[in-house]
Amino acid sequence: MAAKLKKGDKVVVLAGKDKGKEGEIAQVMPKANKAVVDGINIAVRHERQSQSSQGGRTPKAMPIDLSNLALLDANGKPTRVGFRTEDGKKVRFAKTTGDVI
Repeated sequence: MAAKLKKGDKVVVLAGKDKGKEGEIAQVMPKANKAVVDGINIAVRHERQSQSSQGGRTPKAMPIDLSNLALLDANGKPTRVGFRTEDGKKVRFAKTTGDVI
């Protein structure tokens, strides 16, 4: 199945502790059905000090399930994604406005 959400898409969180927050997808993991969004689902990870790094507590964006994300359309509202063919190519479009993404 084609990916409805891709790297670089602007999304809004629909459920969870970060509900309502917006961000950009940094990485998509299709097999796990998850995505990493910049500034969303932040957890603190502890790093051991080494010669190259100082160590300490570093915030890290953790994966969030794709079902909890919705694409933002041109108006800045959450939308679902559909597929259609234009000029022999399969394109994604926003269900709310009908615009090609």
